[in-house]
Amino acid sequence: MKSGGLSVGLGTTMIEPGLTGGRLDGIGVYTRALLRHLPQAGCAVQPFSWPRPRTGKAGISIGAPMPQSFEQASLVDLATPAAHRVHMPVDVFHATDYRIVRMDCPVVASLHDALPIKYPEWCNPRLRTVKNWLQRKAAAKADHVIALSHFAIDELVECFGVDPRRISVVPCGVDDEWLEVPEPAAVAATLAANKLQPGYFLTVGTLQPRKNIGRLIDAWLMLSPSLRAERALVIVGARGARSEELAARIAAVQADGENLVWLDSLTDPQALRHVYAGAGVFVFPSLYEGFGIPVVEAFASNVPVVASNASSLPEVTQGAALDVDPLDAGQIMEAMRTLAQDGAARARCIAAGRVRAERLTWRATARLTLDVYRAVLSQ
Repeated sequence: MKSGGLSVGLGTTMIEPGLTGGRLDGIGVYTRALLRHLPQAGCAVQPFSWPRPRTGKAGISIGAPMPQSFEQASLVDLATPAAHRVHMPVDVFHATDYRIVRMDCPVVASLHDALPIKYPEWCNPRLRTVKNWLQRKAAAKADHVIALSHFAIDELVECFGVDPRRISVVPCGVDDEWLEVPEPAAVAATLAANKLQPGYFLTVGTLQPRKNIGRLIDAWLMLSPSLRAERALVIVGARGARSEELAARIAAVQADGENLVWLDSLTDPQALRHVYAGAGVFVFPSLYEGFGIPVVEAFASNVPVVASNASSLPEVTQGAALDVDPLDAGQIMEAMRTLAQDGAARARCIAAGRVRAERLTWRATARLTLDVYRAVLSQ
């Protein structure tokens, strides 16, 4: 190990301002949390970012720039003998996304899900075949893989060909501040700025087909007009791949005078906490998740949750939410109505969700991740 203890290189491309524009997806939230908490767990962290193609090092501000773009490094990887390695001045490198090349230190890779390979129809079609092939090749270069849930293991084995013996499960979480009640005046100010009345139905996530927002809108429209007037449907999330039809649907519902609010540019973490705090019910009907961080954020915010019973989500909720078939809008609607109107069901879900959130923190994620580094280095 380098002097001063374990030295870790952390891939931070997905939190570069020039790439994200301030909006972080699940990988970005995960990366930023590790960058913040790994040093507290007891290791020195050096951030590294891959420069964007054709722009060289421009826009890199969080991580030290890698010597070339990932696309260039991948071509070198494919064209050179296996003995070729990118030099890294660290004990271990942790790739938080799918940008993985051979290095002269052990590489740990977090593979969040197998979505692009398992369900390509939900993803951006641009160069999809090439990207999927590169992802499979990249996954094979990792010395050890971190999965975010046990559900994901079978997917990584099937789609990436990862040896299950080199997979460890490390769940995601929330920061400790999410477990604290935010200042009521600050919450009220954020809600007022976004023209929100407390008690709304809330969902959070980038607009893309697997998030199943269209079916959530169907479910909400099945509720009585009086309940819809009382409790808006609030969607927080930027446009993602293949979201054109959904964006048009949202606009059409709003044009009909329905109480639907789309916050497509909410990027401030504190404002997001406030929006959670003002919600009456959180609804997450996703068809596919490697983990599902927004569910834990809702748990921590003392908001009762309706969650899909698909993919990793039952593993995350462990009975603390009302689990529903994400393909059944009627079932989603009934669960939404129950948590809006049944005080006992609300109290049970809030209490159970709180217990789950207290166990799923980024501090715990960092400690478990450090254990993985040490195990890899001891081999």
